[in-house]
Amino acid sequence: MILYLIHWNPDPEIINVFGISIRYYGLLFVSGLIIAIYMLGWIFRRENIPPGNLEKLTTYGMIGIIAGARLGHCLFYEPSYYLSHPIEMILPVTFPPDDGIKFIGYQGLASHGGVLGLLIGLYFYSRKTKHSMIDILDLIAVVVGVSLGFIRLGNFMNSEIIGMPTTKPWGVIFERVDNLPRHPSQLYEAISYFIILAIMIILYLKMRDKFKNGILFGLATVLFFIARFLIEFLKEDQVGFEEGMTFNMGQLLSLPYIAVGLVFIIYGLWKTKKLSAQHTI
Repeated sequence: MILYLIHWNPDPEIINVFGISIRYYGLLFVSGLIIAIYMLGWIFRRENIPPGNLEKLTTYGMIGIIAGARLGHCLFYEPSYYLSHPIEMILPVTFPPDDGIKFIGYQGLASHGGVLGLLIGLYFYSRKTKHSMIDILDLIAVVVGVSLGFIRLGNFMNSEIIGMPTTKPWGVIFERVDNLPRHPSQLYEAISYFIILAIMIILYLKMRDKFKNGILFGLATVLFFIARFLIEFLKEDQVGFEEGMTFNMGQLLSLPYIAVGLVFIIYGLWKTKKLSAQHTI
């Protein structure tokens, strides 16, 4: 019996009010951020960090994530189009030749750009609050998996970032694309990110005294981007220029993050050991 004929064809749009589209992707994107902020509030209380810092972190972080993710997609994946249509990089609209202006939402966000934007936002947050940037990176690393997982669920609802054809029993037919059963690569990533989220929470609760000074951030970065790198082998190319490449753009952009994560782990272990030795003198 063929079990993999799971037909998937939801309308990405939940409702359209006066030309403004409410879509599953946007709802899941925002929901993931809200849950992550709520979890950070719990961590801030455990760490005795002033409540006002969370508001500032939310502002700087959300601006950085959204701006970075949007610009990352435009410049990494479709630079020729968006450099000739710069307004569409910033505003959620397009300008069809016969329609004037059409609201389309931000259809195109890159996680690599979002991470970079978040780091820039955290730099300004750290300067504003005097909260150590390495410490806040460690704390965000504990919860960021929920946002990443929800984003991939949004991709699944959009029938985008699909996997290659498969004969596996859990293959999904994305009817908006074709009639081939494919790897649900969005779900692979979402599940991976939620597993990493659970690992990070356990490490934070059980080993906070040892996993600090950038270790949590480095570990999360390595785990998330190794998962991304490996799952990319099961995905279809997102843009035409990736055809024939040994590693696609998502994989190439993952490698620097993995390297940075390893540097943070090494630095954190060294720093923690050094501080521990000083305290025992």
